[in-house]
Amino acid sequence: MNLAQKKGSHTAQCKIVITSNQGVRGGRIFDLKSTVDNAVKSCPSVRHVFVAKRTNESMPMGKLDISLDEVMVGQSPVCAPEPMDSEEMLFMLYTSGSTGKPKGIVHTQAGYLLYASLTHQYVFDYTPGDVFGCVADIGWITGHSYVVYGPLCNGATSVLFESTPVYPNPGRYWETVQRLRINQFYGAPTAIRLLLKYEENWVKKYDRSSLKTLASVGEPINHEAWEWFHNVVGDGRCPLVDTWWQTETGGVCIAPLPAEPGAEIRPAMAMRPFFGIQPALLGEKGQIITGNDVSGALCISKPWPGMARTIFGDHQRFVDAYFKPYQGQYFTGDGAYRTEDGYYQITGRMDDVINISGHRLGTAEIEDALDEHPDVPETAVIGIPHEIKGEVPFAFVVLKESATENQRAVVEEMRHLVATKIAKYAVPDHFLVVKRLPKTRSGKIMRRILRKVAMQDTSNLGDISTLDDPSVVSEIIEAHKRYRSHAAKK
Repeated sequence: MNLAQKKGSHTAQCKIVITSNQGVRGGRIFDLKSTVDNAVKSCPSVRHVFVAKRTNESMPMGKLDISLDEVMVGQSPVCAPEPMDSEEMLFMLYTSGSTGKPKGIVHTQAGYLLYASLTHQYVFDYTPGDVFGCVADIGWITGHSYVVYGPLCNGATSVLFESTPVYPNPGRYWETVQRLRINQFYGAPTAIRLLLKYEENWVKKYDRSSLKTLASVGEPINHEAWEWFHNVVGDGRCPLVDTWWQTETGGVCIAPLPAEPGAEIRPAMAMRPFFGIQPALLGEKGQIITGNDVSGALCISKPWPGMARTIFGDHQRFVDAYFKPYQGQYFTGDGAYRTEDGYYQITGRMDDVINISGHRLGTAEIEDALDEHPDVPETAVIGIPHEIKGEVPFAFVVLKESATENQRAVVEEMRHLVATKIAKYAVPDHFLVVKRLPKTRSGKIMRRILRKVAMQDTSNLGDISTLDDPSVVSEIIEAHKRYRSHAAKK
């Protein structure tokens, strides 16, 4: 339970919390119960805490605590389903709180289930008998929709993955594919870029012949990661589906749809709207941009079954956030490019746009150019103020282990890449090489932390409890201190 969830419990007036004595992830043990105990202190509505025993470590039980294992022993294995109205709440999922106060996104019974099941079937080309492997944490929307609700609604065998991509070694995903004979593999670009750092043998040593479809989720996948995933993991034979959607949409909204006969799939592109989804690109003045070979704010013009219904306890905020920016449209917060052929390319968050001497440029575009360097599995670019240019790009760069002794040459090559692929004005003013980037457990890079580090404003980093490993922050701060010290001596 992170800070966002603590705030969520308080806002939602939860009465019951279900937890474990400890959590296990990547060889590390987390005292989950003590975290919950601290959270419950600020949630007076909580009456009971059910505790499952995940490890053999004994934990003191408080007055609210009940052993889940003991209670379940005495329960019937059969439970009659409870009739529900189609628009009654199915679940509430709090966003990570990486930007502002956490939002309790509400999904309802019938529409969400219909959309999760249909997208699971058609986006991933699922057929009865397949083993579906989505390696997302079930606490996030990807896990909700494509580990739990979608696959189970379709009667699928669904794999639950509890670990990290590199524990106990970088072959963990592919050993799992071999052992369980997984047919569809759904993962995040951030994990693929992490695995890029290691030798291909960690993939090739395992039998992946059961794979039929590969898929990507969480952010636009860069070209190098797409090619590695497709050619190394999938041996060039599996369709690779780049999916675009959000917590608020309930399921995939734009994806190549490999089940369509003769469907074209282009690298690193979401391409086609799902059934019933009507994308629209809008300009700065709120006008709908028609035609092809155009860019704009990505909106959806018509409602669809899986869309969120409200923000719990704050419907006005729901309206203000998603429907006021562009009248009559659902605003996704993302930008997109519609190609000459009418396909959609997601360009990244609209708020990840920097203004360099009057040139508006998405940080994702710079990152994509940097990531094409063969020694660079992952980057994150943010904008920082500049007294002359307005803003300049600041690049945080992760290098492959084999390239760490040749940093200066790699940085120069990255400068050339950006200059030739975009423009000279887009070349970052700063390159900071780090071992890893700060990410939430869902794999999203927490850019606000990087921005504070780059601005030397680390006295108040805000909530970092959603990070997979908060110790990465101190690593980056120390790397930045060394960078500044070296720059000052020049």
